[in-house]
Amino acid sequence: MVIKVIELIGESPNSWEEATKDALAVAAKSVRGIVGIDVDHFTAKVVENKITAFRANVRIAFKYEA
Repeated sequence: MVIKVIELIGESPNSWEEATKDALAVAAKSVRGIVGIDVDHFTAKVVENKITAFRANVRIAFKYEA
């Protein structure tokens, strides 16, 4: 078995957890055979000293079918 990995950035106005789940949900719409997700790091967008968006940089692993 061969596993391929793609990198995505999920974004949410509410939380890093929601940003991670959103990235996975979007990937699942076009990628089959997802077997894992690795959260690389979290970042946030700040406007006027307030967090306005939570971002999760993730790697999605899936079975590669040639």
